[in-house]
Amino acid sequence: MAFEKAYIPYDAYWSTPFCRWQGSFSNLHSMVFAAEVCRGAFPARRISPFDLEEIVLGITIPQKHSFYGAPWLAGMIGAPGVTGPTISQACATSAKCLAYAASQIELGQRNAILVVTCDRTSNGPHIYYPNPMGVGGTGEKEDWVWDNFGYDPYAKNAMIETAENVAREAGITKEEQDELTLFRYSQYQDALKDRSAFLHRFMVVPIDVRDASGRKVIATVSGDEGVFPTTAEGLSRLRPVLENGTVTYGTQTYPADGNASILVTSKEKANELTRDRGVEIKILSYAEARTRRGYMAKAVVPAARKALSEAGIEIKDVTSIKTHNPFAVNDIYFSREMGIKWEKMNNYGCSLIWGHPQGPTGARLMIELIEELVLRGGGYGLFDGCAAGDTAAAVVLKVEVK
Repeated sequence: MAFEKAYIPYDAYWSTPFCRWQGSFSNLHSMVFAAEVCRGAFPARRISPFDLEEIVLGITIPQKHSFYGAPWLAGMIGAPGVTGPTISQACATSAKCLAYAASQIELGQRNAILVVTCDRTSNGPHIYYPNPMGVGGTGEKEDWVWDNFGYDPYAKNAMIETAENVAREAGITKEEQDELTLFRYSQYQDALKDRSAFLHRFMVVPIDVRDASGRKVIATVSGDEGVFPTTAEGLSRLRPVLENGTVTYGTQTYPADGNASILVTSKEKANELTRDRGVEIKILSYAEARTRRGYMAKAVVPAARKALSEAGIEIKDVTSIKTHNPFAVNDIYFSREMGIKWEKMNNYGCSLIWGHPQGPTGARLMIELIEELVLRGGGYGLFDGCAAGDTAAAVVLKVEVK
């Protein structure tokens, strides 16, 4: 899917820090929290709720009253006359939300659409499904987060098994995964330099977390929470999670909580709302792909190739790449197949290091991609990431700095 008319105003996006599951955000309703963050982010960016013509909500883990989706969110952020869809596509949710918004702009249906992605993996719902025909009339149940992380009903395996399948077939060793993970951790340290100057380009901080009454501050979050110190010695000592496997707890990501939002507009509206008219951000393409069952990490390659083709460029034309990499295996396989060095990807950090709250993960990566391209003077950017169901999604952006 290619676009010619979809833009993102410079600085019209934001993300919270990501907090490891059962951390400081663990008791916050993800939609209510996202609405609060949006309301706080609007004034500094000169965005009015009345600028918005549609809301796209990306959420993958049910919350109380989330049945009401984007219309409820619109009301909470001060745009009660606006509606829109709610999209849930596992780890590809952010990319799909952006693609939907861009397609509406492309068709001339809207001039300004706010994409809001939010999730809370902590304290996920325990769901009971009635089944009068069951033994004794007993129904079925599942823990939404953990049971689905651990079992794909179609492929009949767990997420980690998909990484091991690719590692085994591609000959990716534990040592290679350790090396890449250590390097990714060092890249995140660049984002923390100069008092987290890179993160402060887009991150909404500090965030006061209040108790149920809304009066008492019980925590103040000023950065990502849950990133663990990573050393070569520490990684080498970790044993693979699965017997005869290669993936350890150190070379995979972890569940997290947070939210991230991006405003998608026409060119004219982008010029009106941008913080700097010398920076132009254009959405060029979106693509998705699916690989054979049980080999999720492989899907990133056909998704990327299709998105690049739709954008009319090749991998050699890309200035910066950001990937959702729940396993170190993903980046090793991607770099081999695409003929690039994995050291050139994921500057300033990635989900392998700062965690994975599902819906907003890709949105934060795309925001970081934009900011990196601005710092580098512009160019093409590629976001790519795998998702449940042995799928992947990719987005190509172009940033011009005049």
